[in-house]
Amino acid sequence: MTHIDKHWRNGQKEIMIQIIGTLSSKETQKAIRYMKERRKEFQFVDLKARKLSLREWESIFQCCDEDEMIDTESQYYVKNGYKYRDFDPKQEVMEHIELLKLPVLRNKSKASLGFDKEFLEANS
Repeated sequence: MTHIDKHWRNGQKEIMIQIIGTLSSKETQKAIRYMKERRKEFQFVDLKARKLSLREWESIFQCCDEDEMIDTESQYYVKNGYKYRDFDPKQEVMEHIELLKLPVLRNKSKASLGFDKEFLEANS
């Protein structure tokens, strides 16, 4: 998918929902399916194909609690002993997307972590 945040509808510029994740994530698949079933426009950003820019990360960090960003049930978290480590969550998710709770849902200056039906409804 191309990276286009803005599109035109009825002559007005509009920003669509971004679903940031990986296709191997069940929660990301759930968000994509939710939007498709309701015929709502969205942009999918595949973290395996493209890294987020520092500006994109900063907008996510402004909206989301850094402690909630870490997926403590992921295999990567468990296998690499993060439960027993002292680490900076922001730095770790930027370096190891496997730790990020997916999907990240973004619209304008708002963001949410994980499949969030209310966020998708309110922002699409």
